[in-house]
Amino acid sequence: MSHNSTLESKSKIICLVVNDLATDQRMQRICNALSQAGYDVTLVGRELPNSPPLQPHRFRQYRLKCFWNKGFLFYMEYNIRLAIWLMSQKFDIVNAIDLDTILPAWLTSKLKSKKITYDAHEWLPYCTEIVVRHAIHWFWKSVAKFSVPKMNATYTVSQSIADELAKTYHVPIGLVRNMPIYQKIDNTSTELYILYQGALNVGRGLPELINVMQDIHLPLYIAGDGDIKQEVIQQVIDLNMESKVKFLGRLTPDKLQEVTKNAFIGVNLLENLGRNYYYSLANKFFDYVQAEVPQISMNFPEYKKMNQEFEVAVLIPNLDKEVLSEAILRLVEDNQLYAHLKAQSRKAKRKWNWEEEEKNLLSIYEQL
Repeated sequence: MSHNSTLESKSKIICLVVNDLATDQRMQRICNALSQAGYDVTLVGRELPNSPPLQPHRFRQYRLKCFWNKGFLFYMEYNIRLAIWLMSQKFDIVNAIDLDTILPAWLTSKLKSKKITYDAHEWLPYCTEIVVRHAIHWFWKSVAKFSVPKMNATYTVSQSIADELAKTYHVPIGLVRNMPIYQKIDNTSTELYILYQGALNVGRGLPELINVMQDIHLPLYIAGDGDIKQEVIQQVIDLNMESKVKFLGRLTPDKLQEVTKNAFIGVNLLENLGRNYYYSLANKFFDYVQAEVPQISMNFPEYKKMNQEFEVAVLIPNLDKEVLSEAILRLVEDNQLYAHLKAQSRKAKRKWNWEEEEKNLLSIYEQL
């Protein structure tokens, strides 16, 4: 590598995630950007029984195997394994991704007198599945209250979450949004389909979307995996829609890009189930823009703000059947509106891309 000389003067960064590394686009972009800027970067995640092989990148990748794979025992085990592994490593900065890796990161940074950064991909204590479970909600709130003020730098994915974190923990919060790399599009597909990409979790509007699809003549492609996958598959079978709804599973970033750019409409649906969803700014929103695909999104603060800058989406207030159905049909039937959103996406993608956004990330690390 030609940037060895700069590596000596730049820091060694270890980034910690709780998920598999193969499909984590945000971390691949962040680690590539830091490596390119001359940092020596290692990304650490976990290996699951069905983990795909890792693709080569500019940075190192390392996966830990766990005996438990979900629930509180998994978190305990993974945190202990991370702490032990980190103690055997040389690093200058440890980067905790989300609260579920922050304790081993804080402990080892303290013991080794090193710097620590926190990248909040979401506002974890206010996640849908956590808010409703009081003990777990209290636990993550306590972890955040203890650790976030101790960070050398903290950054997150949306301005609304940044404002809330700053207000709650009285520390400055940086912004590094989930924007994809700028793409030139050569759309050759003749097949028209609606695309849902992302996690198959509660509150993402999947049951509602599948219900609506009974009245829409286009097929639906679902790219992703998650907790409610089996329920959603069962719903499709019960409604006798197997020929209409296609499950693509978890795709590698380049396969997902291919599927996205050939879609007719992209959907980014959420229920207002807590502040994490309400203040979110999902990467799929920007993925659809980069692919120049008109989309249906929620009329939540961040999407509203982005859509005022460039009108790339039809925004809906809720997931009621009539509302969702009407939004899809508007895009299918109103050629003028469709062309307008497509043209706006073409403009927006020149500004909303990783090449622009990574400047924020690099300035945070430069200041350390």
